[in-house]
Amino acid sequence: MLKSTNLTFQYPHGPSFGFPDIACEAAKHLLLLGESGSGKTTLLHLLAGMLRPTGGAVHIAGQDTTALSSKAMDKFRGQHVGIIFQTAHFVQSLTVEDNLILPQFLSGRSVDRAKARDVISRLNLGHKLREKPGNLSIGEQQRVAIARALVNDPDVILADEPTSALDDKNAEEVIRMLEEQASLTRASLIIVTHDQRLKDRFLNRVTL
Repeated sequence: MLKSTNLTFQYPHGPSFGFPDIACEAAKHLLLLGESGSGKTTLLHLLAGMLRPTGGAVHIAGQDTTALSSKAMDKFRGQHVGIIFQTAHFVQSLTVEDNLILPQFLSGRSVDRAKARDVISRLNLGHKLREKPGNLSIGEQQRVAIARALVNDPDVILADEPTSALDDKNAEEVIRMLEEQASLTRASLIIVTHDQRLKDRFLNRVTL
């Protein structure tokens, strides 16, 4: 599960934020909603340990992540957190398959190409494994990024606008897969979104 308490963040020479407490149990879903500038992405990065809060704490799988060093947090994130960014980022010189197994390698796990192929096939992109990311459409890149976030069976899945680049059919496939993965591995699924299709689907919400 994921839980945050009394989180605050101050950007140097920029805005400051105070966030409501977040709690998302294992195998549950939560939407983070808010207008532009409300700090949704900042909060997601705090939950992921990519930013260190000015105050407060984040607990994932019983670990206070704000107490970890940067190096320890990087390793913990690789083992326990799957992140889907609004804009997909890849090592462009690697194939789709090699980008998928990169989280396994970086987190110290055994490389399991069969697992990577299974995850990407469930998103109907198994035929793209040998392609370079730059040869994919924006929607295909987003689905590969989602597969990469799921390949280590994380305890927490954090998704920033995961369906914004997808049509209705592919958005439905992606959300179904995220729900299934959260249920299968008992992961907490937290989604930042403006997508009305998602707002209508999930009842558990926090508005910033």
